[in-house]
Amino acid sequence: MATKHYQGYRARWLDENRRRQSATFPNKASATYCEHKKKVEVAEIRRGLRSPIQPDKTFDDIAGYWNRYKVPRKRSGADDASIIKNHLLPAFGERKLRLLSEQDFDGYLADRVHLSDKTLLNHLALLKAMLRLAHRLRQNGVRWLADVPEIPMPKVRVFDADYRYLRTRDELTRFLLAAQQTSPLVFAFYAAALFTGMRAGEIAGLQWADVDFATRLITVQRSWNGPTRAGDVRYVPLLSPLLSILRPWKLANPGGLVFTNIAGNMFDKSVRIFQEALHRTLKAAGLPEVERNGKKRPYLRFHDLRHTFASHWMMSGGCIFKLQRILGHKSAAMTQRYSHLSPEAFVDDLDRLGVDASGALAEVIELPVRKTS
Repeated sequence: MATKHYQGYRARWLDENRRRQSATFPNKASATYCEHKKKVEVAEIRRGLRSPIQPDKTFDDIAGYWNRYKVPRKRSGADDASIIKNHLLPAFGERKLRLLSEQDFDGYLADRVHLSDKTLLNHLALLKAMLRLAHRLRQNGVRWLADVPEIPMPKVRVFDADYRYLRTRDELTRFLLAAQQTSPLVFAFYAAALFTGMRAGEIAGLQWADVDFATRLITVQRSWNGPTRAGDVRYVPLLSPLLSILRPWKLANPGGLVFTNIAGNMFDKSVRIFQEALHRTLKAAGLPEVERNGKKRPYLRFHDLRHTFASHWMMSGGCIFKLQRILGHKSAAMTQRYSHLSPEAFVDDLDRLGVDASGALAEVIELPVRKTS
């Protein structure tokens, strides 16, 4: 029963997790009523007749938790923080997590029709991860969010519309000759991208200790901010064209990193070799600008050198399963976009539905004979 307290009357009860709870009221009747009500609620929760009372957590709460504990540990933490600050918080900040619904997410998409589907997919994927975390977190034994609502995800083609690559041996040769005329560093750096398919950060973080000239293998295990994008280690073959380039390059640059700036440090994401030097090289190679999203753009972006490697691997008859391991794709669907480039892609299927049917059709179909006068 409610008991006298120096500030009034206190109600005491055990919650559904048998934790002691209490509240103080100005009179005994209010305290007794609250105590009885809480005990009935707890009994109903334990018997499954009532859901636990959800804490009034808002999106602000889960955003603060994510920024404090998740962002510093993620390689893409800066991207998460930017999306949360500029998009998710303005849209959902004061909303209670338990009240978020599919209508809210549809409204989010409708207000951002100016963004690409890929960008929106990144936003909603982060939002879904944050709500799943809220579902795991608990306050007084009760989840911040009882159920994760359905989030409509934009459909994004695996085969990106912006996918480009150096399509012929002639384009590849012209590009490398132009890079060679630019500088030995630009030539070696772009050759490493073209003949390994490694990502920009993986090439920037590559160390000579990762390059084994004896076994002809490159160990890919780090990027700009530490681990690789997938967080694991993979092995890339040291192909003959690159072998002949890296051997003399090591003699001239025997430090820890394979490629460094003038100060001997790792290239960061914003340096000229990824953009300005690439654009000059493309222009010198006679590769024209192309139209992307209604604007004239350089023929390639740096990441397209990775597409070039994968495309030429398949065009020269390479194994698609080996390509998946080389590129570090977790999903085979990501690698399948290059499969149509294989010269043997459909060779075994050409006669699958039968041989030349023209003769057989001629025997079956009687063509009308035009009468001559």
